[in-house]
Amino acid sequence: MSERRTDQKRLARLLGRVAICRACQDAGFLAEARPITAEPREGRVMVIGQAPGPVTHREGIHFAGPAGKTLAGWFEAAGYPPGDAHKFPYLSSAWITSLTRCFPGPSKAGNGDRAPSPRELALCRPFLEEEIAAVDPEVLVLVGAMAIRAFLGPLKLDDAVGQRFERDGRTIIPFPHSSGVSRWGNVPENKLKIQQAIDLLRAERERLET
Repeated sequence: MSERRTDQKRLARLLGRVAICRACQDAGFLAEARPITAEPREGRVMVIGQAPGPVTHREGIHFAGPAGKTLAGWFEAAGYPPGDAHKFPYLSSAWITSLTRCFPGPSKAGNGDRAPSPRELALCRPFLEEEIAAVDPEVLVLVGAMAIRAFLGPLKLDDAVGQRFERDGRTIIPFPHSSGVSRWGNVPENKLKIQQAIDLLRAERERLET
């Protein structure tokens, strides 16, 4: 079994600071800052997305919308058991977070959500770094190109999804964005890459269970 342990007291203190953060609102990036948090718990696997979507903003739960159903399907295919269907279905199997904590609003182009700006990412990054240190996961699951770039540099999805990386003693498994706005996963060869990523996630689950 893993020797890593989540420092839940440290995580609780961090989440308390996240909950009252209004930095992006004060800087004029957001009309309303409503950071997403969760109850502290263990997390051998950490999922990192781009930013909360409109359903997450409304419900207060990471990946509460359609993107969460797709992500849940990947976890199920990797052998993780279902959890509470009224929340994120695999909430007990992974600690869920994102690069930024507030819904950035709709895209001006009218297609999906606005991507957080570099300044917004920078304002939230210290929270994420401390969150990783407090949760101390064995595996980071990066969901979407923005999360992949934040940890692995300017890699294309074609070169990242289906591959296993290691950073700072942690396994990193990239996935494409699980939102229906993304069409990358509709291409047959990319579906194969997603299956390869699922297989890697399954292998990590089996490793952590032994």
